[in-house]
Amino acid sequence: MPGTLAIDLGSTTTVVAWQDCTASPPRLLALAPYALDDPAVVPSLIWLTGPEGAAGALVGRQVLDAGLADGEGPGLLRDFKRRIGASPQPSSAGRSPGAPARPGGSQAGDSEGSEGPGGSEAAAQQPWLTPEAAGALLLQRIWRALPPGVEPDRLVLTAPIEAYRSYRQWLREVCGSFAVPELALVDEPTAAAIGAGLPPGSRVLVVDFGGGTLDLSLVQLEGGEGRAAPIAQLLRFAGRELKASGQALRCARVLGKAGLRLGGRDIDRWIAAELVPDEGPDGELLRTAEALKCQLSDVEEAVRLWSPAGLPARELRFSRRRFEVLLEERGLITQLDTLLEAVWAGARREGLARGTAIDAVLPVGGGSRIPLIRRWLQERCPGVPLRGERPVEAVALGALALTPGVKLRDVLSRGVSLRCWDRRSGTHRWHPLFVAGQGWPTTVPLEIVLACSHEGQGAIELVLGEPLGEARSEVVFRDGVPQLRRRPAGEAAVAPWRQAPAPLPLQPPGQAGQDRLRLCFSIDAEARLWLDGEDLVSEAPLESRCLGPVC
Repeated sequence: MPGTLAIDLGSTTTVVAWQDCTASPPRLLALAPYALDDPAVVPSLIWLTGPEGAAGALVGRQVLDAGLADGEGPGLLRDFKRRIGASPQPSSAGRSPGAPARPGGSQAGDSEGSEGPGGSEAAAQQPWLTPEAAGALLLQRIWRALPPGVEPDRLVLTAPIEAYRSYRQWLREVCGSFAVPELALVDEPTAAAIGAGLPPGSRVLVVDFGGGTLDLSLVQLEGGEGRAAPIAQLLRFAGRELKASGQALRCARVLGKAGLRLGGRDIDRWIAAELVPDEGPDGELLRTAEALKCQLSDVEEAVRLWSPAGLPARELRFSRRRFEVLLEERGLITQLDTLLEAVWAGARREGLARGTAIDAVLPVGGGSRIPLIRRWLQERCPGVPLRGERPVEAVALGALALTPGVKLRDVLSRGVSLRCWDRRSGTHRWHPLFVAGQGWPTTVPLEIVLACSHEGQGAIELVLGEPLGEARSEVVFRDGVPQLRRRPAGEAAVAPWRQAPAPLPLQPPGQAGQDRLRLCFSIDAEARLWLDGEDLVSEAPLESRCLGPVC
């Protein structure tokens, strides 16, 4: 069955989500033999047997099952996603797991082996595949492993904001051989926020705590009142490459960002060293530590059996309280505070004050499920909603929602504005409702509140109009030669609809300046503008009405 496939290539895990053309609920695909069971994600791991061994490479779960995930050397490829498209940087292999790595900047330059065992010795060994080649191999294996019945006619992938341009070019090259008519790209913070149910235009603090990195980003999503909502950027449409389409990059605006080369695997090592201080952190012990860490997100005390090589199984027990003390002793909270301060410092450079309201905190990545992290977020951002119900899947699900043809059938060819009374100027002004280029049908109604303009007002008129093109330039002739001349800026002209909707009666009559009607505007699948709402005085709902076509 045709539909849309979304792939969120992550530094630690890769999520593959699918939604068929019937608009049934999206689901994660369990891709054998590469994906884990619960949740169905593909570990972003590759093991090569030799420099020319890409054909027989182990991928994802195969690396874990073979016990090779905690090895070292140029054949183990991990954390390659964040280095795709990045300029080579000097290695930082000697940095301890708890030391900050350039807060406020990308971590893309860290060497391939610097986070695994072996320190600088492992970092000195050049990996057998470049990050771009490793990412391409993983995507190609995923594409070939799609189950029967899943035949994508649309593929959407996610990209980090800081590497969006180079990532886009890399995806063109990798997916050039994929038999899919439509190919699209969306930035990760926007996808995560939309996947968590946040509306366009939101200002969001994204806390991404993965297996190898911890990143905090304060971003402003595209869209909002009177602005086009974000959609995925098309790279291929109807089988045709859109290299020269003139599409603008449509990414969330980064207001502040800070990162640390510290992730879930480092915490696993802390737990292993705490529970079995006399043993080296071998693969089996680290997997046991990871299982304990995951359990403690749901229970106060976790118990797992650890089977050291050649010795009887041993019970390891760890409490949430002891776990949180360990994290604080290792300096995790101090580092989080430092990162958050760096984010706000960047936001101040963008003209945003520290006390400026944000709409939500969005934890993503497996590490964000740790209760201590959730509590820290609530304490540092009091009163801000925490939207972390699906931290692992949020980016992939948001990518599906942002893809044209799944929930957005088309884009508006013209906009719609509403004439409103401006109290300050004492005149009527045009207020944009929907703008040309905005996707439809709408997923969230646009709400506005109208006030009365005079005493004893018995009805409020709805005067709708179509904004005309903002012709800011005009052609003039000088000595017979046409030249472009800029026209003075001003309020764009609006052409009122020929047939105005019926007025909205007020009972009892309204008072001047009184907020009276809450109106909700939406566009349905037939491109028709609908109105719902309520009378704020009588608390009576307004009768739902169709106001007319918008396309």
